[in-house]
Amino acid sequence: MEYKWKALSVTSVGTLMSAIDSVVVMLAIVPIAEDLHADYVTIVWVVVAYLLANTSLVLTFGRLGDSFGRKRIYNLGFVVFTVGSLLSALSRTGVQLVVFRAFQGVGAAMMVSNSLAIISEAFPVNERGRALGINSIVWSSGNILGIIIGGLIITFTTWRWIFLINVPIGVFGTLWAYVTLRESKGPGLKETFDVPAALMFTTGVLAVQLGVTLGLLRGWSDLYALLSLIAAPPLLLGFALWELYGARDPIFDLRLFRYSRMFSASIFTATVQSLAMFAVNFLLLFYLEGIFGLPVLTASYLIIPMAVVNMVSGPIGGRLTDKLGPRPVATVGLVIQGVALYLLATMSVSTPLWWVAFVEGLYGLGGGLFWPSNTTAVISSATRERYGSASGMLTTFRNTGMVLSFAVALTAVSAALPASYVYQLFIGTLSSHLPFNLEVSYLDAQAFAYHVSLGLLALATVLSALRPSGTLARHAPPLRAKGSWVDSRRDDPGPSDGHHGEE
Repeated sequence: MEYKWKALSVTSVGTLMSAIDSVVVMLAIVPIAEDLHADYVTIVWVVVAYLLANTSLVLTFGRLGDSFGRKRIYNLGFVVFTVGSLLSALSRTGVQLVVFRAFQGVGAAMMVSNSLAIISEAFPVNERGRALGINSIVWSSGNILGIIIGGLIITFTTWRWIFLINVPIGVFGTLWAYVTLRESKGPGLKETFDVPAALMFTTGVLAVQLGVTLGLLRGWSDLYALLSLIAAPPLLLGFALWELYGARDPIFDLRLFRYSRMFSASIFTATVQSLAMFAVNFLLLFYLEGIFGLPVLTASYLIIPMAVVNMVSGPIGGRLTDKLGPRPVATVGLVIQGVALYLLATMSVSTPLWWVAFVEGLYGLGGGLFWPSNTTAVISSATRERYGSASGMLTTFRNTGMVLSFAVALTAVSAALPASYVYQLFIGTLSSHLPFNLEVSYLDAQAFAYHVSLGLLALATVLSALRPSGTLARHAPPLRAKGSWVDSRRDDPGPSDGHHGEE
């Protein structure tokens, strides 16, 4: 078997584990809250702690992989995630679970920042869309399995098994990665690390997300929320100035934003798309619970059409990207998602469930076209020595957009419903549908949130259309290993040894 397919199989194990985990945790919120006697704030932190740790550290671990070895950091991520899963399963209090979920997030950051780099190192530029399309199949399969496995677990056994199932997968993934992956790191990069930049960037991103989270939980006048949001801009500005003018070996060369229109357009498109779309399914679950009175597990079944269509369209989007380039494929995907958003905004108390499933399928079709094409564009815009850093920057921007999207949606819902109903919708304990007067208020708030998302998605579509045309093989990475900017139009040969043959 060619090495590139072995490498993809390794990253697919990590993707599958992460995808299952992302779904089952949300389904198990009720039994977790009941068993650990956790309040609303603690339960929110169970979800948020993972995302905060993941987002704030992906750039750091991507750069560490570039410098010290991607296989090394990726394998360590498997170990950390697996240990974090075991500790989460053994948690005795809500606070313990929050801490161990953050530990899981650290492991996820190690894996996600280096998995795209490993794939990009193994596959030539004209096959990366195909590889990431296959990755979409794995992620969507994990979402479906998560709903099925999560339903079985919370119905027939304890919630602790939602974390324990990660342990055998993690052990297998660690061993398979160890025996399969070749060590790879950025050629020409010294084994150094820009500690001041990492501290400023990690703290700045964490301050943004912490401020938003505290604002949602305690109100936007909360002192700690305000202090976090005030601290974030100078920290991130300090990071940018240090990287541009002070760092000898930058953790990420920000000049790439200026000199590569493909990279900058793709990064900002991903950010705005995440800001627009991440909260869509949160609101949809609230809608199905509050308007139809469905249990959270039953409501989750209506998300399966999105995952199924995404499984089919992801590889198609990847192959089209290899042939046509990312601009037309990603832009069409965003337009399709815009249509889905518009249809979701028109839902009412009389909307049939089959229509919801159809719109979810449309949403999945757009995502399947957008994600492989846009991600391929970002990674392929960087040189091999910066694959990990580029992957980390992409994930940081996307995850920050996700947190802000969640904030917009939850703020809209909180403005329309009493806090007690918001809590019941969030953890899935609403015994029946909302009272009629609150149904009207909720639908108005949901429509407002979806229209805001639709406006953001229109902006993302414009940004996507502004990126350069043509296949990625026509657009050489502008940054050489030693940091000089050139106007080269050679194709990226892929792996650092210059071949893609069999072992």
